[in-house]
Amino acid sequence: MSLATRPTAAATPPPAAPPAATKPTPASSLDVFTGDPNFMTSLARGLIVIQAFTQQNPQMTISQLSVRTGLSRAAVRRCLYTLTKLGFAGAEDGSRYSLRPRMLTLSHTYTASNTLSSAAQPILERMSAQLRESFSLATLDGDDIVYVARSTVNRVMAVDLHIGSRLPAYCTSMGRILLAYLPADQLEAYLARVALTPFTTRTVTSVEKLRLLLRNTRRNGYALCDQEYEVGLRSLAVPVFAPNGRAVATINLSGNAPRISTLEMQTRFLPHLRAAANELAVFLR
Repeated sequence: MSLATRPTAAATPPPAAPPAATKPTPASSLDVFTGDPNFMTSLARGLIVIQAFTQQNPQMTISQLSVRTGLSRAAVRRCLYTLTKLGFAGAEDGSRYSLRPRMLTLSHTYTASNTLSSAAQPILERMSAQLRESFSLATLDGDDIVYVARSTVNRVMAVDLHIGSRLPAYCTSMGRILLAYLPADQLEAYLARVALTPFTTRTVTSVEKLRLLLRNTRRNGYALCDQEYEVGLRSLAVPVFAPNGRAVATINLSGNAPRISTLEMQTRFLPHLRAAANELAVFLR
């Protein structure tokens, strides 16, 4: 057979592209409870809707909440109807919903009934009055830290922090403390799943470097973060230990980086933080 008449091989079609991964939604986190007769799905959906409101998105329509939560429009509508009837949410124009002041009763109930939070507040306020700096207490909730007590001075920072604020654990001093004292298996699980998003050019984005920093944090008994979450924000944190030796919370000092050097934080403020942590630990006995 001549070259001119030789049949050509059929072109092999390119392999099909793998389907794009579906981004998980808050609603998808409820799938693990499917079949659990004691799990109240309607309550869980209502809490998901509540948590969808943020400082950046204080007002949303049913459609926007459906997209944000992963819940159906019908489910969001029922949740908002119930929350509105109970006074926890409402819509001024009939379409854009927001949370109502009554929601504060839920956070007040927590802070009033939580021994750690109620005991910490006067200690933090005393330190702020004495040292003219801002101090906070936080605990670990999932992969974030949550502020449960805070005292501030009249210095303007770009980040607006208050009780209930959530920040990523890996790039904050308080988060580093709480991660450093996790049991080894829990820490490794965290490091395997966390996405180390760079908030500034100083943010640690290497798992190995973060693991080393956490090891040093545990050895030194304090964590210092220098502008990793926000440019100009420097913070120092120490653990608060329960009687069983578990670090249940952390106290920190946050300040303006050009004004407070890392050396001043370690020499002037670290003893005050450790004394406050020891004082607070007494309430956990």
